[in-house]
Amino acid sequence: MLELKEVHTYYGNIHALKGISLKVENGEIVTLIGSNGAGKSTTLRTIQGINRPRSGTILLDGIALETLPAHEIAMRGVAQSPEGRLIFPSMTVRENLEMGAYARKEKTGFNDDLERVFTLFPRLKERVSQKGGTLSGGEQQMLAMGRALMARPRILLLDEPSMGLSPILVELIFDTIVAINKEGTTILLVEQNALMALSIANRGYVIQTGEIILTDTATNLKNNEMVRKSYLGIE
Repeated sequence: MLELKEVHTYYGNIHALKGISLKVENGEIVTLIGSNGAGKSTTLRTIQGINRPRSGTILLDGIALETLPAHEIAMRGVAQSPEGRLIFPSMTVRENLEMGAYARKEKTGFNDDLERVFTLFPRLKERVSQKGGTLSGGEQQMLAMGRALMARPRILLLDEPSMGLSPILVELIFDTIVAINKEGTTILLVEQNALMALSIANRGYVIQTGEIILTDTATNLKNNEMVRKSYLGIE
Protein backbone atom coordinates (compact mmCIF):
# COMPACT_ATOMS: atom_id res chain seq x y z
CA MET A 1 0.00 0.00 0.00
CA LEU A 2 2.66 2.49 1.08
CA GLU A 3 6.24 2.50 -0.17
CA LEU A 4 9.16 4.85 0.39
CA LYS A 5 12.09 4.61 -2.01
CA GLU A 6 15.40 6.29 -1.21
CA VAL A 7 13.80 9.26 0.55
CA HIS A 8 16.12 12.09 1.60
CA THR A 9 14.73 14.85 3.82
CA TYR A 10 16.59 17.89 5.15
CA TYR A 11 16.06 20.54 7.81
CA GLY A 12 18.05 23.34 6.23
CA ASN A 13 21.52 21.83 5.85
CA ILE A 14 20.82 19.00 8.29
CA HIS A 15 20.41 15.69 6.46
CA ALA A 16 17.63 14.10 8.54
CA LEU A 17 16.61 11.14 6.37
CA LYS A 18 19.39 9.52 4.36
CA GLY A 19 17.78 7.35 1.75
CA ILE A 20 14.92 5.78 3.70
CA SER A 21 13.21 2.84 1.99
CA LEU A 22 10.33 0.94 3.58
CA LYS A 23 7.03 -0.75 2.73
CA VAL A 24 3.71 -1.13 4.49
CA GLU A 25 1.38 -3.74 3.01
CA ASN A 26 -2.41 -3.52 3.13
CA GLY A 27 -3.73 -4.66 6.53
CA GLU A 28 -0.38 -4.67 8.34
CA ILE A 29 0.86 -3.03 11.49
CA VAL A 30 4.43 -1.97 10.78
CA THR A 31 6.53 -0.29 13.44
CA LEU A 32 9.49 2.04 13.08
CA ILE A 33 11.74 1.98 16.14
CA GLY A 34 14.86 3.92 17.04
CA SER A 35 16.36 6.28 19.57
CA ASN A 36 15.42 9.94 20.02
CA GLY A 37 16.53 11.99 17.03
CA ALA A 38 16.89 8.96 14.77
CA GLY A 39 14.37 10.29 12.23
CA LYS A 40 11.18 8.45 13.18
CA SER A 41 8.88 11.47 13.38
CA THR A 42 10.55 13.04 10.36
CA THR A 43 9.67 9.93 8.37
CA LEU A 44 5.97 10.30 9.27
CA ARG A 45 6.01 14.04 8.62
CA THR A 46 7.59 13.41 5.23
CA ILE A 47 4.95 10.84 4.30
CA GLN A 48 2.23 13.28 5.37
CA GLY A 49 3.72 16.10 3.27
CA ILE A 50 4.55 18.33 6.24
CA ASN A 51 8.25 17.99 5.42
CA ARG A 52 9.07 17.89 1.72
CA PRO A 53 11.67 15.29 0.68
CA ARG A 54 14.55 16.66 -1.35
CA SER A 55 14.71 13.44 -3.34
CA GLY A 56 13.16 9.98 -3.41
CA THR A 57 9.68 8.61 -4.02
CA ILE A 58 6.67 8.06 -1.73
CA LEU A 59 3.95 5.89 -3.24
CA LEU A 60 0.43 5.15 -2.01
CA ASP A 61 -1.11 2.39 -4.12
CA GLY A 62 1.48 3.22 -6.76
CA ILE A 63 0.60 6.92 -6.89
CA ALA A 64 3.36 9.40 -6.04
CA LEU A 65 2.72 11.60 -2.99
CA GLU A 66 6.02 13.44 -2.60
CA THR A 67 4.98 16.47 -4.68
CA LEU A 68 1.45 16.77 -3.27
CA PRO A 69 0.48 19.27 -0.55
CA ALA A 70 -0.37 17.82 2.86
CA HIS A 71 -4.12 18.36 2.55
CA GLU A 72 -4.27 16.36 -0.70
CA ILE A 73 -2.30 13.54 0.91
CA ALA A 74 -4.84 13.53 3.75
CA MET A 75 -7.69 13.40 1.23
CA ARG A 76 -6.09 10.35 -0.38
CA GLY A 77 -6.40 8.43 2.87
CA VAL A 78 -3.33 9.18 4.97
CA ALA A 79 -4.06 10.42 8.51
CA GLN A 80 -1.73 11.03 11.43
CA SER A 81 -2.02 11.11 15.19
CA PRO A 82 1.02 13.32 15.84
CA GLU A 83 3.62 13.29 18.56
CA GLY A 84 2.42 15.48 21.42
CA ARG A 85 -1.23 14.91 20.34
CA LEU A 86 -1.72 18.52 19.08
CA ILE A 87 -5.45 18.53 19.70
CA PHE A 88 -7.32 21.86 19.52
CA PRO A 89 -7.41 22.83 23.23
CA SER A 90 -10.16 25.47 23.02
CA MET A 91 -12.50 23.22 21.02
CA THR A 92 -14.74 20.54 22.48
CA VAL A 93 -14.15 16.83 22.02
CA ARG A 94 -16.90 16.72 19.39
CA GLU A 95 -15.48 19.73 17.55
CA ASN A 96 -12.03 18.12 17.49
CA LEU A 97 -13.55 14.98 16.01
CA GLU A 98 -15.47 17.03 13.46
CA MET A 99 -12.18 18.57 12.36
CA GLY A 100 -10.88 15.08 11.68
CA ALA A 101 -13.62 14.57 9.10
CA TYR A 102 -13.21 18.03 7.55
CA ALA A 103 -11.02 17.09 4.56
CA ARG A 104 -12.56 13.80 3.56
CA LYS A 105 -14.40 13.62 0.26
CA GLU A 106 -17.20 11.35 1.46
CA LYS A 107 -19.27 13.32 3.98
CA THR A 108 -21.97 10.69 4.61
CA GLY A 109 -21.65 8.34 7.54
CA PHE A 110 -20.29 10.96 9.94
CA ASN A 111 -22.50 9.83 12.83
CA ASP A 112 -21.56 6.18 12.26
CA ASP A 113 -17.88 7.11 12.38
CA LEU A 114 -18.46 9.16 15.51
CA GLU A 115 -20.08 6.16 17.18
CA ARG A 116 -17.15 3.98 16.09
CA VAL A 117 -14.75 6.36 17.84
CA PHE A 118 -16.93 6.43 20.96
CA THR A 119 -17.03 2.61 20.96
CA LEU A 120 -13.23 2.49 20.80
CA PHE A 121 -12.85 5.30 23.34
CA PRO A 122 -15.89 5.43 25.68
CA ARG A 123 -14.25 8.17 27.75
CA LEU A 124 -14.54 10.55 24.81
CA LYS A 125 -18.30 10.04 24.71
CA GLU A 126 -18.48 10.90 28.41
CA ARG A 127 -16.56 14.12 27.71
CA VAL A 128 -18.06 15.01 24.33
CA SER A 129 -18.82 18.62 25.34
CA GLN A 130 -15.61 19.15 27.32
CA LYS A 131 -12.82 21.40 26.00
CA GLY A 132 -9.90 19.39 24.64
CA GLY A 133 -7.37 21.31 26.72
CA THR A 134 -9.00 20.19 29.96
CA LEU A 135 -8.63 16.46 29.21
CA SER A 136 -5.99 14.30 30.84
CA GLY A 137 -2.96 13.21 28.80
CA GLY A 138 -4.45 9.80 28.13
CA GLU A 139 -7.77 11.29 27.06
CA GLN A 140 -5.99 13.73 24.75
CA GLN A 141 -4.19 10.78 23.15
CA MET A 142 -7.52 9.05 22.62
CA LEU A 143 -8.85 12.25 21.07
CA ALA A 144 -5.87 12.61 18.73
CA MET A 145 -6.33 9.03 17.54
CA GLY A 146 -10.09 9.45 17.27
CA ARG A 147 -9.68 12.64 15.26
CA ALA A 148 -7.39 10.82 12.82
CA LEU A 149 -9.89 7.95 12.49
CA MET A 150 -12.66 10.40 11.61
CA ALA A 151 -10.83 11.00 8.33
CA ARG A 152 -11.56 7.35 7.41
CA PRO A 153 -7.87 6.76 6.64
CA ARG A 154 -6.62 3.87 4.56
CA ILE A 155 -3.37 4.13 6.49
CA LEU A 156 -3.00 5.58 9.98
CA LEU A 157 0.32 7.08 11.07
CA LEU A 158 0.75 6.92 14.85
CA ASP A 159 3.58 8.95 16.37
CA GLU A 160 4.51 8.01 19.95
CA PRO A 161 0.96 7.17 21.13
CA SER A 162 2.16 5.94 24.55
CA MET A 163 4.32 8.96 25.39
CA GLY A 164 3.78 10.18 28.95
CA LEU A 165 1.04 7.69 29.76
CA SER A 166 0.68 5.39 32.76
CA PRO A 167 1.29 1.66 32.19
CA ILE A 168 -2.45 0.91 32.39
CA LEU A 169 -3.25 3.53 29.75
CA VAL A 170 -0.39 2.31 27.57
CA GLU A 171 -1.96 -1.15 27.50
CA LEU A 172 -5.36 0.37 26.68
CA ILE A 173 -3.92 2.39 23.80
CA PHE A 174 -2.09 -0.60 22.33
CA ASP A 175 -5.17 -2.83 22.66
CA THR A 176 -7.09 -0.15 20.77
CA ILE A 177 -4.45 0.01 18.03
CA VAL A 178 -4.90 -3.73 17.51
CA ALA A 179 -8.69 -3.29 17.40
CA ILE A 180 -8.40 -0.49 14.83
CA ASN A 181 -6.19 -2.69 12.67
CA LYS A 182 -8.60 -5.63 12.91
CA GLU A 183 -11.34 -3.35 11.63
CA GLY A 184 -9.34 -2.89 8.43
CA THR A 185 -7.05 0.12 8.95
CA THR A 186 -3.40 -0.29 8.00
CA ILE A 187 -1.02 1.24 10.57
CA LEU A 188 2.51 2.62 10.56
CA LEU A 189 3.54 3.00 14.19
CA VAL A 190 6.40 5.07 15.58
CA GLU A 191 6.94 4.21 19.22
CA GLN A 192 9.66 4.70 21.84
CA ASN A 193 8.34 1.67 23.74
CA ALA A 194 9.87 -0.78 21.29
CA LEU A 195 8.83 -3.88 23.22
CA MET A 196 5.16 -2.94 23.15
CA ALA A 197 5.37 -1.91 19.50
CA LEU A 198 6.97 -5.19 18.45
CA SER A 199 4.41 -7.14 20.48
CA ILE A 200 1.56 -5.97 18.21
CA ALA A 201 3.35 -5.37 14.87
CA ASN A 202 3.69 -7.72 11.92
CA ARG A 203 7.04 -6.29 10.85
CA GLY A 204 9.46 -3.63 11.95
CA TYR A 205 12.22 -1.33 10.80
CA VAL A 206 15.06 0.00 12.93
CA ILE A 207 16.19 3.52 12.08
CA GLN A 208 19.48 5.04 13.25
CA THR A 209 20.67 8.57 12.41
CA GLY A 210 18.33 8.79 9.43
CA GLU A 211 19.05 5.38 7.93
CA ILE A 212 17.27 2.03 8.08
CA ILE A 213 19.79 -0.39 9.57
CA LEU A 214 17.59 -3.44 10.08
CA THR A 215 14.24 -4.83 8.99
CA ASP A 216 12.55 -8.12 9.85
CA THR A 217 9.42 -9.66 11.28
CA ALA A 218 8.48 -8.30 14.69
CA THR A 219 9.17 -11.68 16.28
CA ASN A 220 12.67 -11.86 14.83
CA LEU A 221 13.43 -8.28 15.85
CA LYS A 222 12.40 -9.05 19.44
CA ASN A 223 14.92 -11.88 19.42
CA ASN A 224 17.68 -9.94 17.67
CA GLU A 225 20.65 -9.41 20.01
CA MET A 226 21.35 -5.83 18.89
CA VAL A 227 17.68 -4.82 19.18
CA ARG A 228 17.39 -6.44 22.61
CA LYS A 229 20.42 -4.61 23.96
CA SER A 230 19.91 -1.23 22.28
CA TYR A 231 16.14 -0.79 22.21
CA LEU A 232 14.52 -3.31 24.55
CA GLY A 233 16.89 -2.96 27.48
CA ILE A 234 17.40 -6.71 27.64
CA GLU A 235 20.91 -8.15 28.02
